[in-house]
Amino acid sequence: MVRAFTSLDEFKAAAGEEIGTSDWHTVTQEQINTFAEATGDHQWIHVDPEMAAKGPFGTTIAHGYLTLSLLPFFGEQIYSIDGLAFGMNYGANKVRFPSPVPVNSRLRATATLKETSEIAIGTQGIVNFVIELEGSEKPACVAEVVFVMAAA
Repeated sequence: MVRAFTSLDEFKAAAGEEIGTSDWHTVTQEQINTFAEATGDHQWIHVDPEMAAKGPFGTTIAHGYLTLSLLPFFGEQIYSIDGLAFGMNYGANKVRFPSPVPVNSRLRATATLKETSEIAIGTQGIVNFVIELEGSEKPACVAEVVFVMAAA
């Protein structure tokens, strides 16, 4: 269920809190192939099921950056902030991919609002995301992401 913050101030007050977990999402070969087309990364371990079957994981795996690129999808399922003039991605401080994501795996993300601070154009928020890989002890991705937003 989406945690709906009624204002930027309410969001800022949640600093230090886990703010929610997304639904599960299955990563399909079609999604992997589409990502390969969009980025030009056609490495066999991602797009050649026959060759990947003989590789270290026994199947194709998602690109690490595909996993990372799911954060906006997961984020929309986790939280919303009403009354924004704008919100934008500013970057990532830290990103790691502790576990590969085999095709047809299920992922979900949990977000924790680490901190917020005031900057010249609004508020900067740092959100820690952990993308869980179903059945794995290690997450698929851990990312500390920076957003900039301003109240309307």
